[in-house]
Amino acid sequence: MLVWLGRRHREARSGQVFARTFAVVIVLFAATVLVYGTLASGWDIGVALPFHLSDLAWMAAAYTLWTRHQWSYALTYYWGLTLSTIAMITPAIEVPDFPHIDFVDFWAEHAMVVWAVIYLTWGLGMRPDWRSYAIAVSTTLAWGVAALGFNTMAGTNYGFVNAKPNAPSPLDLMGDWPWYLGVEVVLGLAVWALITWPWTRSRGATSSGQPVEA
Repeated sequence: MLVWLGRRHREARSGQVFARTFAVVIVLFAATVLVYGTLASGWDIGVALPFHLSDLAWMAAAYTLWTRHQWSYALTYYWGLTLSTIAMITPAIEVPDFPHIDFVDFWAEHAMVVWAVIYLTWGLGMRPDWRSYAIAVSTTLAWGVAALGFNTMAGTNYGFVNAKPNAPSPLDLMGDWPWYLGVEVVLGLAVWALITWPWTRSRGATSSGQPVEA
């Protein structure tokens, strides 16, 4: 449905209206959950800050839907198509089941980012290229260093860069800390390269963010 809508929206005013409405829905939902979490359980530095990559992913997705800027699309594409998808396949969460708000928040935020990637890429026709790859890699590595430093000072574990989650996750297959961080980087570079290469081989690929035929 998102692909069909996106292709109908190319070069149409309705596309901008739909995309910006989608962006507003993402922001309002995420902001509401953040406020609710703070009011319901009190402010906890370990969970209250939107510092996970999944938090940055919904921000990038909303911004891209509103502006269609290539740099934010790059972050949305790589984070959404891999990290958000993996998070839903192997959810490392310790919250009550549905309909608890934390349960709904986890699935809705990750799903909306993936939906945004589908709409922007296969619908509207935005495409990643090797410059997009470089933007995503450099931004993610910078975030990782910042998260590691912040976690060390604050005693938190944003992004699971200081320790593995308590729930089972793919990190369990990558060795102990800090070795699994290196494995993550190598695998991430390889997978992101693989999901970039087909678009750069396509005759219709573009780095301008303008709609093209898939």
